[in-house]
Amino acid sequence: MATMTDDRQLTGNYVIDPAHSRFGFVARHAMVTKVRGAFNVFEGSVWVDGENPANSTVELTIKTDSIDTRNPDRDAHLRSNDFMAMDEHPDITFTSTEITWTDQDGFEVTGDLTIKGVTRSVTIPLSFEGQATDPFGTERIGFEGSTTVSRTDFGVDWNAPLAAGGVLVGDKIILEFEISAIKQNEAADPPPPE
Repeated sequence: MATMTDDRQLTGNYVIDPAHSRFGFVARHAMVTKVRGAFNVFEGSVWVDGENPANSTVELTIKTDSIDTRNPDRDAHLRSNDFMAMDEHPDITFTSTEITWTDQDGFEVTGDLTIKGVTRSVTIPLSFEGQATDPFGTERIGFEGSTTVSRTDFGVDWNAPLAAGGVLVGDKIILEFEISAIKQNEAADPPPPE
């Protein structure tokens, strides 16, 4: 299996495949259980520098109105001004600023995460899951990882107290990433001027 730190053939531009990727989250509910959800509409790109992996970059845009927790009433509340304020802030964005390699298949991506108009630096540990060519001739690479953020750091601070103490929605949110990215064919060189 190819590793990110020894395979120059991985170098190139990739786009994130929304049909085979997932950007999910987990939140504590009522202090006793968890709610899991995902964003269903997103796009992103990855530049992989196989010779010097630290020069690689990641860009991602997620549509806030695509939030999905499998409960229409809850999803409508999450889209409202109490939480995501999707009319004013239709996108969540992430732009990498630094990539640090921890071992041949593990790395940390640090970047600017913007939610609800607030930008914070976050670090996401990811593992390189490998490279493959699918039956249709498409070259793919895969990554997985997760990180925890404070939603109130991004101005997502609605809550309700519980009668027995505590609050309805936990502050710490686990962000989950399962990424399949498709290598793009390099554009042909332009013809020489006549």
